[in-house]
Amino acid sequence: MKTINVHEAKTHLSSLLARIESAREAFVICRNGQPVADLVPHKQNTRIKPHPELSDMTIAFDPVEPLSSDEWPKANR
Repeated sequence: MKTINVHEAKTHLSSLLARIESAREAFVICRNGQPVADLVPHKQNTRIKPHPELSDMTIAFDPVEPLSSDEWPKANR
C-alpha cells in the first residue's frame, strides 16, 4: 500500500479513486505521519456463497408443504 498524507488525499481524491478503480491499488492516509484510514477497492458481496452458519443448518421438514386443516389458526378455518 502506498502512503499519502491527508492534504494530498483531499487534493487528488478523484485521481486516487480512478487509480483504485482501474489498477485496484490501495492507499494508507496518514496525518502527521500516523496512519488514519485505508483507501481500498470496494469488495462486492456475493449472494451466491451462503453464510457459514447457514451452511451447517439442516431443515427436517419440507418448508413448502401445505398445512393440514388442524394446523391452520382457528380464525382462518
